[in-house]
Amino acid sequence: KLEEFLNFKQLKTSLKEAILLDYYTAGFWWAKERNFSVIQLSGFMDLLNFLLENLSDKRMTLGDNLKELGKAMAGIGETDTGRSGDLNFFSIEQAKAIIDYLNISLFKQYKLYEYLFHSPREEVVMSNE
Repeated sequence: KLEEFLNFKQLKTSLKEAILLDYYTAGFWWAKERNFSVIQLSGFMDLLNFLLENLSDKRMTLGDNLKELGKAMAGIGETDTGRSGDLNFFSIEQAKAIIDYLNISLFKQYKLYEYLFHSPREEVVMSNE
């Protein structure tokens, strides 16, 4: 279902689509295992997409993307509504777990994702004739 939602048409022949499907699927199941509510799950998936778009479209460095993550998560756990951000439906413990997850999933593999989006490569099409 996720591949349909992401509108992937070449999943069997596109390494990029396969990697992106894995990225989003792993994130979705990680959040489901932590019993995130529907709103939290949606916010988490938006965060995954936001950080990946920063890398792919805006070509942000790892440091800049970490700063954006910090801004997005600023105010979590604050009672002052003026300081809370868009992700204020997460608890402090959940925010820490999200940061840990992003560290082992996206940020640890950042160079590989940069290569995926920004390095030209030949596509080898194999067929069985």
